[in-house]
Order: sequence, then structure tokens, then C-alpha cells
Amino acid sequence: MAGLRKASAYSKKTVVPYTRVSKKRQKSFVKTVPQQKIVKFSMGKNSLYANGKLPHTLTLVSAEAVQIRHNALEATRQFVNKKLDKELSGQYLFKIIPFPHHIQRENKMLTGAGADRMQTGMQLSYGKAVGKAAILKPNGKIFFIAVPNIQAVAFTRKVLKQIKSKFPCKTKILYNKEE
Repeated sequence: MAGLRKASAYSKKTVVPYTRVSKKRQKSFVKTVPQQKIVKFSMGKNSLYANGKLPHTLTLVSAEAVQIRHNALEATRQFVNKKLDKELSGQYLFKIIPFPHHIQRENKMLTGAGADRMQTGMQLSYGKAVGKAAILKPNGKIFFIAVPNIQAVAFTRKVLKQIKSKFPCKTKILYNKEE
């Protein structure tokens, strides 16, 4: 199996969501749905947040319209969750906000010497499903993290700055203290 295409092949493109999956095969636009790579969407202790024990919240927000692939979301989820669990030992709530519905397609092409004589080119180039992505508008929320104190806020902000390079867009970190 070949590797993934660069995120730039998909991320900044304006796109019509390709998501129609039906129980009846004839009505389904999408014939095969790639497996979801994101394992969990909510980590930490939701009960602490519900009881008001986690008053400091940080939200990672996209600064522009973008598609974020599910493998980028899963990679950052694993990194952030590991760091938060090690430092705060379960005293946090971490949620992934967008759900990757949009199915990305790729028209596979041969490469190498003589490949041009074996291909049909653009004929029927709709492409096969290769992955999923979440389509975000400007100021679309990516991650939500609730922590107990100011020291944890500083640590969490540092962790969120470390994962900025994994996303194909500019991001902002919004802070809020709930009363």
C-alpha cells in the first residue's frame, strides 16, 4: 500500500461534502466508507467538569476554513491525551469536537518510467474513497480541554502549541474561566 497524499492536496480546497451513505445500496453515493481512525472523542473525567471542579477551559480553534483529516486528529489526540494524563493524572476533560464525515477520494495514478503508456488519464477520474476529513469553517472548534487550575492551563497551552504543526491551518487557543 502506498503512503498518504500530502494534506495540501485536500486541506485548503473548497469542497462539496461527500457523505451520502444509505442503508439501500442504490441510494448510496458512497460505495465504501473508510474506517474511522479516531478511537475516542471524549477523554478524562466528564463528572468533574459537570460538578464544576474544572473551571478553566481552553478551546483550540481553526483560524481559517479547512479540512482536517481523521489521521491528523487521531495523532494529536494521542499526543495531547498522553501528556495531560501524565501531568494531570485524570484531573481533566479533553474532547474532540468535529466528527470526520467527509469522505476523501483519490484518483490513483501510476508513476515511473513508461507509466504514461499504461494509463487512461482523466477518463472516469472520480476516484476511490481513501480517508475521512472534518470540514471546518473559520473559528470552528477542534479541541476542548477543561483543567482545574492556572498551572494546568499554562501546561495545556504549551502542549497545544506543540501540536500546531500537525494541522493544515492556523489555530488559536481561547481561554475561559467558568464561574
